[in-house]
Amino acid sequence: MSSMGTIRAGMGGWTFEPWDTAFYPEKLAKAKQLNYASRQVPTIEVNGTYYSSFKEPTFVKWAAESPDGFVFSLKGNRFITNRRVLAEAGESMMRFLGSGVAALGDKLGPILWQFAPTKKFDPDDFEAFLKLLPESQDGVKLRHALEVRNPSFVVPEFAALARKYGAAIVYADHATYPAIADVTGDFVYARLQTGKDENPDCYTPAALDEWAARARTWAEGKVPEDLPRADPAAQAPVKPRDVFVYFITEGKVRAPFGAMALMSRVAQKG
Repeated sequence: MSSMGTIRAGMGGWTFEPWDTAFYPEKLAKAKQLNYASRQVPTIEVNGTYYSSFKEPTFVKWAAESPDGFVFSLKGNRFITNRRVLAEAGESMMRFLGSGVAALGDKLGPILWQFAPTKKFDPDDFEAFLKLLPESQDGVKLRHALEVRNPSFVVPEFAALARKYGAAIVYADHATYPAIADVTGDFVYARLQTGKDENPDCYTPAALDEWAARARTWAEGKVPEDLPRADPAAQAPVKPRDVFVYFITEGKVRAPFGAMALMSRVAQKG
């Protein structure tokens, strides 16, 4: 058994107008952008699934256009997470997961469940949501990541709930959202959101060195000691974990280069 999980770094989506000149080859047809992007980075986080419904032929097409080993993380639809009572999300969740996401097969990465900054931690209601998360869809194993944006979640009770249901807490490197580095699932999901377009690789070289080191620590099954946790007393079992790192939001023009630079650093230390 390998002593490390697989580290994958990517960006959000593949359609972004500034990338037409900053990232893609000149005169590349938009229809070929996924084909190109999926060969520069090993993973992409799909934001479109948060806002819109897609059907199975779309997921089949994405799978066909990307190379072996590539992984799509899908953001769960907003009608599931943007509700006052999360326990009532079951029907919307079934509709989203049954829309054809399983057609991605082994290219289906984690499902990202993103909650609004106004959504506060209610232990009972949040556990009711976690109980709705299925382990598989149409024979394809599902992995669930929780992105919470309200400081009320920075409590041991939230980390314990995520751990109980095997869901990963998203680590957000963000100006205002809470940073929670507790390892609660069998994979790690980080969203790096403080990049800048004036940095050629989105983050500075020193910051990229630090994130590459943290990604390796996570992949080895440990927890970086320099990141804050909601439940510092709890110890996650040390075992290899796959790691997903996305360059998102700030510095988006240079996000693909950030992902490539991180992957280059990880490879050099391999």
